[in-house]
Amino acid sequence: MSPPSDQAITSRRLDELRAPDMAQCVTADSIIVQPLGAVEQHGPHLPFNTDLLIADRVADAAVRSVGADLDVWLLPPLAYTKSNEHAWSSGTIWLSATTLLAVLDDIGRCIATTGARKLVFLNGHGGNSALVGVANREIRLAHGLMTFLAHPGVPPDQGGESAASELGMGIHGGADETSLMLHLAPELVDMSVATRNVPESLTTFDQVRFGGKVGFGWLSDDFGPDGHIGDPTGASADRGAEIFGAAVSAFSDALAEIARFELPITANDRGERNRS
Repeated sequence: MSPPSDQAITSRRLDELRAPDMAQCVTADSIIVQPLGAVEQHGPHLPFNTDLLIADRVADAAVRSVGADLDVWLLPPLAYTKSNEHAWSSGTIWLSATTLLAVLDDIGRCIATTGARKLVFLNGHGGNSALVGVANREIRLAHGLMTFLAHPGVPPDQGGESAASELGMGIHGGADETSLMLHLAPELVDMSVATRNVPESLTTFDQVRFGGKVGFGWLSDDFGPDGHIGDPTGASADRGAEIFGAAVSAFSDALAEIARFELPITANDRGERNRS
């Protein structure tokens, strides 16, 4: 068997390997990263591919940084995910919860054939988080993989931070996302139409609010016809560069922990225990 190509090893892209390389390159110590994006409206100022681009760029940069040392391999990003909170907007392309669960399970089934034991979803769209958490356990049970969910940045409605002007509600097309896009793809951003849209009435609630103890179902046009929730007006490319660097560093650190993470009882141990 010929050795793996130098280009494939340098890129750490699983899809760039040749079939004979797979057994040599991907082993039980390998970590597979699947970026998850979205194609959905992001208000009047940001493109539909905002979540997709951010997840892909953070994943690529982190894997380039630590992939060789930690034996990490990167899959192409999954563009279409669960974005039905934006279904009202033409151009949003979304999968149902049932379909996305099936897609993620199929990805897990395929990764399980490679010999790798760890699959990481880097999720760039907060609307996926709950469903990917469900998928992680389903894949663990069905295919025996250790599964993980990470984000380029924790969404504010899931415990993350946002700009002070957003009152904790910069969850979609706000300051941080807009800053990231000004850094990564400024040609796709139109700041001339960026406006502040923060639902200040939610601050009168202690529990029923974004990030509160009581969640609620919502659609993005529940908060205005433009479909964004946050304050992008103060966004900047410099701030975006800081956020991007921090996201890459945090995900690199997470991959280092994932590399040494092991469950106390492995599938083999469980099988031996059940047979005794």
